[in-house]
Amino acid sequence: EKNVAEMEEKAEKNLLMLCEEKRRQQEKLWELKREILLKEREQKLNETLDKQIEVLSPLVAVCEQFKEQYKSFAASLDATRHELPIRNIHIEGDKQAYLDELGKQLTITQELLTELMPNHSEDSAKALSALKELKEVSQQLNKGLQRSFTDVQNLSFEASKEVSLHNQHVCEENHGVDVVKRWYFD
Repeated sequence: EKNVAEMEEKAEKNLLMLCEEKRRQQEKLWELKREILLKEREQKLNETLDKQIEVLSPLVAVCEQFKEQYKSFAASLDATRHELPIRNIHIEGDKQAYLDELGKQLTITQELLTELMPNHSEDSAKALSALKELKEVSQQLNKGLQRSFTDVQNLSFEASKEVSLHNQHVCEENHGVDVVKRWYFD
């Protein structure tokens, strides 16, 4: 009886150690999966940012030129705003020169907008398709990881079950089926 009690104690300790080791291994697995997911997401975001920078960098110079011309137009409009009545536009001085300058500024603005908009919309479409593709890939990876995680859990369950059955079989061989039955059912 003393030997049986000692073996029971050893078996319990071994079982507790195996459970603790299983828990630690699962925690490590979850942490590694989380790190992998974070690295993949970071890599995809970096690739997307690189594509956006590549697409948008040529527009910086054109935007700066447009900004300066728009500031000039806004300043001239602001300078004459106090002269504009509510219902009619009143311009003192040479109205034709003002209208000619205004026409030139509007033409430049229109040219800049036509330059920017088609490229911008094409680039936006490219970026949008890249983002959609990134979303699809991340969803597929997420589904794959969920399946893998379920498979790992099932495998872990089966391994634990096999270890428990093996230990029970060893105990039954060493101590006999009747003794083991008394341990579990008395």
